[in-house]
Amino acid sequence: MAALAVAGTRLADPAVRRRLWEGGKAAVEAADDPMIALARAVDPEARAARRAWEDEVEAPVRRGHEVLADARFAAQGRTTYPDATFTLRLTYGLVKGWREGTRDVPAFTTLAGAFERDTGREPFALPRSWLGARDRLDLATPFNLVTTNDIVGGNSGSPVVNARAELVGLIFDGNIHSLGGEYGFDPASNRAVAVDARAIVETLEKIYGAQRILEELKVRPGRK
Repeated sequence: MAALAVAGTRLADPAVRRRLWEGGKAAVEAADDPMIALARAVDPEARAARRAWEDEVEAPVRRGHEVLADARFAAQGRTTYPDATFTLRLTYGLVKGWREGTRDVPAFTTLAGAFERDTGREPFALPRSWLGARDRLDLATPFNLVTTNDIVGGNSGSPVVNARAELVGLIFDGNIHSLGGEYGFDPASNRAVAVDARAIVETLEKIYGAQRILEELKVRPGRK
């Protein structure tokens, strides 16, 4: 059934998706596309499985975390800080590289580095839009940066601001040493990884032609 759905679906056509979007729920319910039919067939069981997971696994684990947090605060008092609770919070850090074995890893990469590592094959294949825009780009523009901020899963998309409250990047990952960060933080090697705001502006302007977004961000063309 899955093979038939993949082979027969028309959802790869933007025009088909637009008609479904504009037609709303009624259009989706009336659609005879095999991929939509497959989704309808598995939806009740998928929702039931999700509810069972939330009630029987996630809820007890969440309650266990609350009990552990209470015990930790009872033992450590104000010398520790709470886990993330979906409330707004700040973490302080430095833009700083780290040492990997005998090699120093710098705090910044550049757009030039992305092209240097392009192999033309996944997972190191740059999109054609990037390759076509190479001559227009300032390849010295910082691309990614690492900081000593202590982040966790779910921090992706968080803004990185400097001491002047200026946006300098957006968190999207951590280095390999950050994988154990839920249990302990080593400032010598744990690093948060962010895309540099200057790379965002450079690519929006010269690759994607997203002038409307740049205007919303109050960025003038040519300014980094």
